[in-house]
Amino acid sequence: MCLGSIELLSDVWSEGSARVGRTEAGTVLSLEFAPEAESGSYVLAYAGCAVEVLDAVAAAETMALRAEAGAAAS
Repeated sequence: MCLGSIELLSDVWSEGSARVGRTEAGTVLSLEFAPEAESGSYVLAYAGCAVEVLDAVAAAETMALRAEAGAAAS
């Protein structure tokens, strides 16, 4: 099973013909599969690509659940 991560884009720009974004963690992602992503968007990232733009409320809820599950496992 492969898991993506929820990331917040802090910057978006064009590099040649490609659109890319930088996450708050500093990772650069391709936005080819999520062309509607803008700075401030939450995205589901997998293998160096943003694969889906997420609703901010849903992203926050999911991150809280992951944090809670991680705390419970400790």
